[in-house]
Amino acid sequence: MVMESINPATEEVLDVFEELTDQQLETALEASRQGHEAWARASFSHRRQVLEQAGRLLRQEADAHARMITREMGKPVGEARGEVEKCAWACDYYAEQGERFLAPEPVDTDASRSYVRYAPLGPVLAVMPWNFPFWQVFRAAAPTLMAGNAMLLKHASNVPACAAAIEGILAEAGLPQGVFQNLPIGSGRVEGVINDPRVRAVTLTGSETAGRKVAAAAGSALKKTVLELGGSDPFLVLEDADLDEAARLAATARNINSGQSCIAAKRFIVVDTVADAFVERLRARLAELPVGDPTAPETRIGPQARGDLRDTLHRQVRDSVKGGARLLLGGEIPGGKGFFYPPTLLDGVTEEMPVAREETFGPVAPVLRVPDEEAAVALANHSRYGLGGAVWSGDRERAEAVGQRLDVGCVFINGMVKSDPRLPFGGVKASGYGRELGQHGIREFTNIQSVWIG
Repeated sequence: MVMESINPATEEVLDVFEELTDQQLETALEASRQGHEAWARASFSHRRQVLEQAGRLLRQEADAHARMITREMGKPVGEARGEVEKCAWACDYYAEQGERFLAPEPVDTDASRSYVRYAPLGPVLAVMPWNFPFWQVFRAAAPTLMAGNAMLLKHASNVPACAAAIEGILAEAGLPQGVFQNLPIGSGRVEGVINDPRVRAVTLTGSETAGRKVAAAAGSALKKTVLELGGSDPFLVLEDADLDEAARLAATARNINSGQSCIAAKRFIVVDTVADAFVERLRARLAELPVGDPTAPETRIGPQARGDLRDTLHRQVRDSVKGGARLLLGGEIPGGKGFFYPPTLLDGVTEEMPVAREETFGPVAPVLRVPDEEAAVALANHSRYGLGGAVWSGDRERAEAVGQRLDVGCVFINGMVKSDPRLPFGGVKASGYGRELGQHGIREFTNIQSVWIG
Protein backbone atom coordinates (compact mmCIF):
# COMPACT_ATOMS: atom_id res chain seq x y z
CA MET A 1 0.00 0.00 0.00
CA VAL A 2 1.12 3.53 -0.73
CA MET A 3 0.05 6.83 0.84
CA GLU A 4 -0.46 9.81 -1.40
CA SER A 5 0.20 13.40 -0.38
CA ILE A 6 -2.39 15.44 -2.33
CA ASN A 7 -2.67 19.22 -2.47
CA PRO A 8 -6.39 19.87 -1.72
CA ALA A 9 -6.25 23.30 -3.38
CA THR A 10 -5.15 21.89 -6.75
CA GLU A 11 -5.86 18.13 -6.42
CA GLU A 12 -2.24 17.53 -7.50
CA VAL A 13 -0.41 14.46 -6.16
CA LEU A 14 2.66 15.84 -4.39
CA ASP A 15 4.39 12.66 -3.30
CA VAL A 16 3.89 8.98 -2.62
CA PHE A 17 4.99 7.18 0.55
CA GLU A 18 5.40 3.43 1.00
CA GLU A 19 3.77 1.70 3.96
CA LEU A 20 6.03 -0.16 6.38
CA THR A 21 6.45 -3.88 5.81
CA ASP A 22 5.72 -6.28 8.64
CA GLN A 23 9.43 -6.65 9.30
CA GLN A 24 9.98 -2.88 9.33
CA LEU A 25 7.12 -2.48 11.79
CA GLU A 26 8.60 -5.17 14.04
CA THR A 27 11.96 -3.40 13.94
CA ALA A 28 10.30 -0.12 14.90
CA LEU A 29 8.46 -1.68 17.84
CA GLU A 30 11.62 -3.25 19.20
CA ALA A 31 13.52 0.01 18.73
CA SER A 32 10.78 1.77 20.68
CA ARG A 33 11.15 -0.66 23.59
CA GLN A 34 14.91 -0.25 23.69
CA GLY A 35 14.74 3.50 23.20
CA HIS A 36 12.26 3.88 26.03
CA GLU A 37 14.45 1.94 28.46
CA ALA A 38 17.30 4.38 27.86
CA TRP A 39 15.14 7.52 27.71
CA ALA A 40 13.32 6.66 30.95
CA ARG A 41 16.68 6.77 32.75
CA ALA A 42 17.63 10.14 31.24
CA SER A 43 17.65 13.08 33.63
CA PHE A 44 15.02 15.78 33.48
CA SER A 45 17.81 18.16 32.56
CA HIS A 46 18.67 16.11 29.48
CA ARG A 47 15.04 15.74 28.42
CA ARG A 48 14.61 19.50 28.88
CA GLN A 49 17.56 20.21 26.57
CA VAL A 50 16.08 18.03 23.83
CA LEU A 51 12.66 19.69 24.01
CA GLU A 52 14.19 23.15 24.06
CA GLN A 53 16.18 22.30 20.95
CA ALA A 54 13.04 20.97 19.26
CA GLY A 55 11.37 24.31 19.96
CA ARG A 56 14.31 26.19 18.45
CA LEU A 57 14.30 24.02 15.32
CA LEU A 58 10.57 24.54 14.86
CA ARG A 59 10.99 28.30 15.01
CA GLN A 60 14.02 28.35 12.72
CA GLU A 61 12.14 26.53 9.94
CA ALA A 62 8.63 27.77 10.73
CA ASP A 63 8.03 29.15 7.24
CA ALA A 64 9.09 25.93 5.51
CA HIS A 65 6.99 23.78 7.83
CA ALA A 66 4.01 26.08 7.34
CA ARG A 67 4.26 25.76 3.57
CA MET A 68 4.35 21.98 3.91
CA ILE A 69 1.22 21.98 6.07
CA THR A 70 -0.55 24.24 3.59
CA ARG A 71 0.41 22.13 0.58
CA GLU A 72 -0.60 18.88 2.22
CA MET A 73 -3.91 19.72 3.95
CA GLY A 74 -4.87 23.19 2.72
CA LYS A 75 -4.63 25.32 5.87
CA PRO A 76 -4.15 29.05 5.12
CA VAL A 77 -0.42 29.63 5.39
CA GLY A 78 -0.66 32.28 8.09
CA GLU A 79 -2.55 29.88 10.33
CA ALA A 80 -0.08 27.12 9.48
CA ARG A 81 2.80 29.25 10.68
CA GLY A 82 0.92 29.97 13.88
CA GLU A 83 0.44 26.22 14.34
CA VAL A 84 4.19 25.60 14.10
CA GLU A 85 4.93 28.38 16.59
CA LYS A 86 2.39 26.92 19.01
CA CYS A 87 4.21 23.57 18.80
CA ALA A 88 7.43 25.33 19.79
CA TRP A 89 5.58 26.92 22.73
CA ALA A 90 4.43 23.48 23.91
CA CYS A 91 8.00 22.18 23.77
CA ASP A 92 9.24 25.16 25.76
CA TYR A 93 6.42 24.88 28.29
CA TYR A 94 7.03 21.24 29.15
CA ALA A 95 10.78 21.75 29.13
CA GLU A 96 10.27 24.42 31.78
CA GLN A 97 7.50 22.82 33.83
CA GLY A 98 7.79 19.07 33.31
CA GLU A 99 10.09 18.29 36.21
CA ARG A 100 7.93 20.30 38.62
CA PHE A 101 4.74 18.61 37.39
CA LEU A 102 6.27 15.17 37.97
CA ALA A 103 8.02 15.86 41.28
CA PRO A 104 7.34 13.28 44.01
CA GLU A 105 4.54 14.33 46.36
CA PRO A 106 4.99 13.53 50.07
CA VAL A 107 1.96 12.07 51.87
CA ASP A 108 1.56 11.70 55.64
CA THR A 109 0.83 8.07 56.58
CA ASP A 110 1.90 5.61 59.27
CA ALA A 111 5.20 5.12 57.41
CA SER A 112 8.46 6.81 58.31
CA ARG A 113 8.21 8.26 54.84
CA SER A 114 5.67 7.87 52.05
CA TYR A 115 5.15 9.64 48.77
CA VAL A 116 3.65 9.40 45.29
CA ARG A 117 5.95 9.35 42.29
CA TYR A 118 5.18 9.70 38.59
CA ALA A 119 7.22 7.14 36.66
CA PRO A 120 7.44 6.68 32.88
CA LEU A 121 4.88 4.19 31.60
CA GLY A 122 6.47 2.96 28.38
CA PRO A 123 6.00 3.36 24.61
CA VAL A 124 2.78 5.23 23.76
CA LEU A 125 1.02 4.85 20.41
CA ALA A 126 -0.31 8.19 19.13
CA VAL A 127 -3.02 8.01 16.46
CA MET A 128 -3.31 11.53 15.10
CA PRO A 129 -5.52 13.43 12.61
CA TRP A 130 -4.79 15.60 9.60
CA ASN A 131 -6.47 18.89 10.58
CA PHE A 132 -3.64 20.22 12.77
CA PRO A 133 -0.90 17.90 11.49
CA PHE A 134 1.89 19.40 13.61
CA TRP A 135 0.03 20.68 16.68
CA GLN A 136 -1.96 17.51 17.41
CA VAL A 137 1.30 15.54 17.45
CA PHE A 138 3.38 17.97 19.49
CA ARG A 139 0.67 18.61 22.10
CA ALA A 140 0.75 14.85 22.79
CA ALA A 141 4.48 14.32 22.24
CA ALA A 142 5.92 17.15 24.35
CA PRO A 143 4.45 15.99 27.70
CA THR A 144 4.76 12.30 26.85
CA LEU A 145 8.45 12.59 25.99
CA MET A 146 9.22 14.88 28.93
CA ALA A 147 7.71 12.23 31.22
CA GLY A 148 10.29 9.74 29.93
CA ASN A 149 8.10 7.73 27.56
CA ALA A 150 8.73 6.75 23.96
CA MET A 151 6.15 7.53 21.29
CA LEU A 152 5.04 5.78 18.09
CA LEU A 153 3.15 8.02 15.66
CA LYS A 154 0.45 6.65 13.39
CA HIS A 155 -0.51 9.83 11.54
CA ALA A 156 -3.40 10.38 9.14
CA SER A 157 -2.71 8.89 5.73
CA ASN A 158 -3.20 12.21 3.89
CA VAL A 159 -0.37 14.04 5.74
CA PRO A 160 2.59 11.66 5.35
CA ALA A 161 5.09 14.44 4.62
CA CYS A 162 4.20 16.25 7.85
CA ALA A 163 4.61 13.00 9.81
CA ALA A 164 8.06 12.39 8.35
CA ALA A 165 9.09 16.00 9.02
CA ILE A 166 8.10 15.78 12.70
CA GLU A 167 10.17 12.63 13.14
CA GLY A 168 13.11 14.43 11.56
CA ILE A 169 12.77 17.48 13.82
CA LEU A 170 12.81 15.40 17.00
CA ALA A 171 15.73 13.30 15.81
CA GLU A 172 17.72 16.43 14.97
CA ALA A 173 16.86 17.85 18.40
CA GLY A 174 18.79 14.98 19.95
CA LEU A 175 16.12 12.44 20.84
CA PRO A 176 17.78 9.00 21.05
CA GLN A 177 17.09 6.41 18.38
CA GLY A 178 13.75 4.69 18.74
CA VAL A 179 12.23 7.17 21.21
CA PHE A 180 10.00 8.86 18.61
CA GLN A 181 9.14 7.01 15.41
CA ASN A 182 6.76 7.67 12.56
CA LEU A 183 4.84 4.55 11.51
CA PRO A 184 3.47 4.97 7.97
CA ILE A 185 0.84 2.22 8.21
CA GLY A 186 -2.81 1.91 7.33
CA SER A 187 -5.59 2.08 9.91
CA GLY A 188 -6.19 -1.66 9.56
CA ARG A 189 -2.88 -2.37 11.30
CA VAL A 190 -3.46 -0.18 14.34
CA GLU A 191 -5.12 -2.90 16.41
CA GLY A 192 -2.10 -5.15 15.96
CA VAL A 193 0.19 -2.40 17.25
CA ILE A 194 -2.09 -1.81 20.24
CA ASN A 195 -2.01 -5.52 21.07
CA ASP A 196 1.79 -5.67 20.98
CA PRO A 197 3.05 -6.05 24.58
CA ARG A 198 5.76 -3.45 24.00
CA VAL A 199 3.12 -0.73 23.57
CA ARG A 200 1.82 0.39 26.97
CA ALA A 201 -0.82 3.02 26.15
CA VAL A 202 -2.67 4.77 23.32
CA THR A 203 -3.67 8.37 22.69
CA LEU A 204 -5.99 9.24 19.82
CA THR A 205 -7.34 12.46 18.41
CA GLY A 206 -9.92 11.82 15.73
CA SER A 207 -13.47 10.85 14.95
CA GLU A 208 -15.95 9.22 17.28
CA THR A 209 -15.86 6.09 15.10
CA ALA A 210 -12.07 5.83 15.27
CA GLY A 211 -12.17 6.44 19.02
CA ARG A 212 -14.58 3.58 19.60
CA LYS A 213 -12.39 1.18 17.63
CA VAL A 214 -9.19 2.18 19.39
CA ALA A 215 -10.84 2.16 22.81
CA ALA A 216 -12.24 -1.32 22.18
CA ALA A 217 -8.85 -2.67 21.13
CA ALA A 218 -7.04 -1.01 24.01
CA GLY A 219 -9.69 -2.12 26.48
CA SER A 220 -9.35 -5.71 25.33
CA ALA A 221 -5.59 -5.43 25.88
CA LEU A 222 -6.09 -3.60 29.23
CA LYS A 223 -4.12 -0.55 28.14
CA LYS A 224 -4.58 3.08 29.14
CA THR A 225 -6.17 5.39 26.58
CA VAL A 226 -6.78 9.10 26.16
CA LEU A 227 -9.36 10.02 23.51
CA GLU A 228 -9.96 13.49 22.11
CA LEU A 229 -12.84 13.04 19.68
CA GLY A 230 -15.37 15.15 17.84
CA GLY A 231 -17.25 18.16 19.07
CA SER A 232 -20.31 20.25 18.38
CA ASP A 233 -19.38 23.18 20.57
CA PRO A 234 -22.19 25.55 21.56
CA PHE A 235 -21.64 29.31 21.36
CA LEU A 236 -24.26 30.92 23.59
CA VAL A 237 -25.22 34.57 23.01
CA LEU A 238 -27.36 35.96 25.83
CA GLU A 239 -29.48 39.09 25.55
CA ASP A 240 -26.92 41.33 27.30
CA ALA A 241 -23.93 40.27 25.18
CA ASP A 242 -21.71 42.66 23.24
CA LEU A 243 -23.07 41.68 19.84
CA ASP A 244 -20.34 43.30 17.77
CA GLU A 245 -17.58 41.49 19.64
CA ALA A 246 -19.56 38.25 19.82
CA ALA A 247 -20.13 38.26 16.06
CA ARG A 248 -16.48 39.07 15.37
CA LEU A 249 -15.23 36.17 17.50
CA ALA A 250 -18.01 33.90 16.24
CA ALA A 251 -16.77 34.29 12.66
CA THR A 252 -13.24 33.43 13.76
CA ALA A 253 -14.29 30.59 16.06
CA ARG A 254 -16.31 28.92 13.31
CA ASN A 255 -13.82 29.35 10.47
CA ILE A 256 -10.36 28.79 11.92
CA ASN A 257 -8.58 26.13 9.84
CA SER A 258 -11.33 26.59 7.23
CA GLY A 259 -13.81 25.30 9.79
CA GLN A 260 -11.99 22.00 10.25
CA SER A 261 -11.45 22.00 14.00
CA CYS A 262 -12.94 19.82 16.72
CA ILE A 263 -13.22 22.85 19.03
CA ALA A 264 -14.63 25.25 16.46
CA ALA A 265 -17.91 26.90 17.47
CA LYS A 266 -20.49 24.76 15.69
CA ARG A 267 -23.89 25.68 17.17
CA PHE A 268 -24.73 29.36 17.64
CA ILE A 269 -27.47 29.41 20.27
CA VAL A 270 -28.89 32.92 20.48
CA VAL A 271 -31.62 34.43 22.67
CA ASP A 272 -34.56 35.60 20.52
CA THR A 273 -34.49 39.25 21.53
CA VAL A 274 -31.04 39.77 20.00
CA ALA A 275 -31.05 37.05 17.35
CA ASP A 276 -31.84 39.28 14.38
CA ALA A 277 -29.13 41.76 15.31
CA PHE A 278 -26.55 39.02 15.93
CA VAL A 279 -27.32 37.21 12.66
CA GLU A 280 -26.99 40.47 10.71
CA ARG A 281 -23.57 41.12 12.24
CA LEU A 282 -22.40 37.53 11.79
CA ARG A 283 -23.49 37.49 8.15
CA ALA A 284 -21.48 40.66 7.48
CA ARG A 285 -18.39 39.17 9.15
CA LEU A 286 -18.62 35.90 7.23
CA ALA A 287 -19.12 37.68 3.91
CA GLU A 288 -15.79 39.50 4.43
CA LEU A 289 -13.69 36.31 4.70
CA PRO A 290 -11.51 35.82 1.59
CA VAL A 291 -11.72 32.30 0.12
CA GLY A 292 -9.02 30.99 -2.19
CA ASP A 293 -5.38 30.02 -2.58
CA PRO A 294 -4.20 28.99 0.91
CA THR A 295 -0.64 30.07 0.11
CA ALA A 296 -1.79 33.70 -0.33
CA PRO A 297 -1.33 35.66 2.92
CA GLU A 298 -4.73 37.35 2.64
CA THR A 299 -6.70 34.08 2.37
CA ARG A 300 -8.81 33.19 5.42
CA ILE A 301 -10.67 30.16 4.05
CA GLY A 302 -8.73 27.52 2.15
CA PRO A 303 -9.98 24.23 0.73
CA GLN A 304 -11.38 21.36 2.71
CA ALA A 305 -8.74 18.70 3.18
CA ARG A 306 -10.41 16.04 1.00
CA GLY A 307 -13.21 15.86 -1.51
CA ASP A 308 -15.24 13.37 0.51
CA LEU A 309 -15.16 15.71 3.51
CA ARG A 310 -16.57 18.53 1.43
CA ASP A 311 -19.28 16.22 0.07
CA THR A 312 -20.35 15.31 3.61
CA LEU A 313 -20.47 18.97 4.63
CA HIS A 314 -22.56 19.92 1.62
CA ARG A 315 -24.96 17.06 2.31
CA GLN A 316 -25.46 18.34 5.86
CA VAL A 317 -26.23 21.85 4.56
CA ARG A 318 -28.53 20.65 1.78
CA ASP A 319 -30.53 18.32 4.05
CA SER A 320 -30.91 21.03 6.70
CA VAL A 321 -32.25 23.50 4.12
CA LYS A 322 -34.71 20.86 2.95
CA GLY A 323 -35.76 20.53 6.59
CA GLY A 324 -36.59 24.24 6.86
CA ALA A 325 -33.33 26.07 7.64
CA ARG A 326 -32.91 29.44 5.89
CA LEU A 327 -29.74 29.74 3.81
CA LEU A 328 -28.44 33.29 4.25
CA LEU A 329 -24.95 32.92 2.82
CA GLY A 330 -22.88 30.37 0.87
CA GLY A 331 -24.09 26.80 0.60
CA GLU A 332 -22.90 26.16 -2.96
CA ILE A 333 -19.88 24.18 -4.20
CA PRO A 334 -17.78 26.46 -6.43
CA GLY A 335 -16.55 25.31 -9.80
CA GLY A 336 -12.93 24.57 -10.69
CA LYS A 337 -10.17 22.59 -9.07
CA GLY A 338 -9.76 22.21 -5.34
CA PHE A 339 -12.06 21.12 -2.52
CA PHE A 340 -13.32 24.59 -1.66
CA TYR A 341 -16.49 25.43 0.27
CA PRO A 342 -17.60 28.99 1.08
CA PRO A 343 -18.51 30.40 4.50
CA THR A 344 -22.12 29.39 4.97
CA LEU A 345 -24.75 30.79 7.34
CA LEU A 346 -28.01 29.05 8.21
CA ASP A 347 -30.74 30.61 10.34
CA GLY A 348 -33.87 29.03 11.80
CA VAL A 349 -32.00 25.80 12.53
CA THR A 350 -33.59 23.25 14.86
CA GLU A 351 -31.83 20.56 16.84
CA GLU A 352 -33.11 17.74 14.61
CA MET A 353 -31.33 19.12 11.53
CA PRO A 354 -27.99 17.58 10.45
CA VAL A 355 -26.04 20.83 10.96
CA ALA A 356 -27.07 20.79 14.63
CA ARG A 357 -27.30 17.07 15.35
CA GLU A 358 -24.07 16.01 13.61
CA GLU A 359 -20.58 17.46 13.80
CA THR A 360 -20.00 19.84 10.90
CA PHE A 361 -16.34 19.93 9.89
CA GLY A 362 -16.18 22.98 7.67
CA PRO A 363 -17.15 26.67 7.42
CA VAL A 364 -20.86 26.26 8.19
CA ALA A 365 -22.51 28.35 10.93
CA PRO A 366 -25.99 27.27 12.09
CA VAL A 367 -28.01 29.66 14.26
CA LEU A 368 -30.51 28.19 16.72
CA ARG A 369 -32.90 30.65 18.40
CA VAL A 370 -34.08 30.19 21.99
CA PRO A 371 -36.39 32.22 24.25
CA ASP A 372 -34.09 32.60 27.25
CA GLU A 373 -31.01 31.52 29.20
CA GLU A 374 -32.61 28.32 30.51
CA ALA A 375 -33.52 27.17 27.03
CA ALA A 376 -30.01 28.04 25.81
CA VAL A 377 -28.36 25.83 28.44
CA ALA A 378 -30.78 22.97 27.82
CA LEU A 379 -30.18 23.09 24.07
CA ALA A 380 -26.41 23.37 24.50
CA ASN A 381 -26.37 20.22 26.64
CA HIS A 382 -28.74 18.31 24.38
CA SER A 383 -25.90 16.85 22.33
CA ARG A 384 -23.96 13.65 22.49
CA TYR A 385 -20.78 15.76 22.31
CA GLY A 386 -19.15 17.60 25.20
CA LEU A 387 -15.82 19.09 24.16
CA GLY A 388 -16.00 22.86 24.67
CA GLY A 389 -18.43 25.74 24.91
CA ALA A 390 -18.53 29.53 24.98
CA VAL A 391 -20.91 31.90 26.77
CA TRP A 392 -21.36 35.58 25.87
CA SER A 393 -22.88 38.07 28.31
CA GLY A 394 -22.21 41.58 29.56
CA ASP A 395 -22.38 40.20 33.10
CA ARG A 396 -19.29 38.02 33.56
CA GLU A 397 -20.49 36.48 36.82
CA ARG A 398 -23.74 35.48 35.16
CA ALA A 399 -21.87 34.07 32.16
CA GLU A 400 -19.54 32.09 34.42
CA ALA A 401 -22.52 30.61 36.27
CA VAL A 402 -24.10 29.62 32.94
CA GLY A 403 -20.81 28.17 31.74
CA GLN A 404 -20.54 25.95 34.79
CA ARG A 405 -23.84 24.35 33.81
CA LEU A 406 -22.52 23.26 30.42
CA ASP A 407 -21.66 19.58 30.16
CA VAL A 408 -18.32 20.11 28.42
CA GLY A 409 -14.61 19.75 29.14
CA CYS A 410 -13.71 23.42 28.74
CA VAL A 411 -15.71 26.64 29.03
CA PHE A 412 -14.74 30.06 27.68
CA ILE A 413 -16.49 33.25 28.82
CA ASN A 414 -16.69 36.05 26.24
CA GLY A 415 -14.07 34.31 24.12
CA MET A 416 -13.55 31.40 21.73
CA VAL A 417 -12.59 27.88 22.75
CA LYS A 418 -8.91 27.14 22.17
CA SER A 419 -6.22 24.81 23.48
CA ASP A 420 -3.46 26.20 25.68
CA PRO A 421 -0.43 24.25 27.00
CA ARG A 422 -1.09 25.70 30.46
CA LEU A 423 -4.64 24.31 30.75
CA PRO A 424 -5.90 20.71 30.59
CA PHE A 425 -7.77 19.96 27.38
CA GLY A 426 -10.34 17.26 26.63
CA GLY A 427 -14.02 16.44 26.67
CA VAL A 428 -16.81 14.30 28.05
CA LYS A 429 -19.56 12.14 26.54
CA ALA A 430 -18.87 11.29 22.88
CA SER A 431 -16.05 13.85 22.79
CA GLY A 432 -13.81 11.40 24.62
CA TYR A 433 -12.06 11.14 27.96
CA GLY A 434 -8.74 11.86 29.60
CA ARG A 435 -6.83 15.12 29.33
CA GLU A 436 -4.00 16.52 27.31
CA LEU A 437 -1.86 19.56 28.21
CA GLY A 438 -1.34 21.26 31.54
CA GLN A 439 -0.22 19.33 34.61
CA HIS A 440 -3.01 16.81 34.16
CA GLY A 441 -1.90 15.99 30.62
CA ILE A 442 1.68 15.07 31.47
CA ARG A 443 0.49 12.73 34.22
CA GLU A 444 -1.89 10.75 31.98
CA PHE A 445 0.86 8.45 30.72
CA THR A 446 2.75 7.86 33.94
CA ASN A 447 2.69 5.10 36.50
CA ILE A 448 1.30 6.91 39.55
CA GLN A 449 3.23 4.87 42.05
CA SER A 450 2.79 4.95 45.83
CA VAL A 451 5.95 4.44 47.89
CA TRP A 452 5.73 3.47 51.60
CA ILE A 453 8.87 3.20 53.73
CA GLY A 454 8.68 1.52 57.14
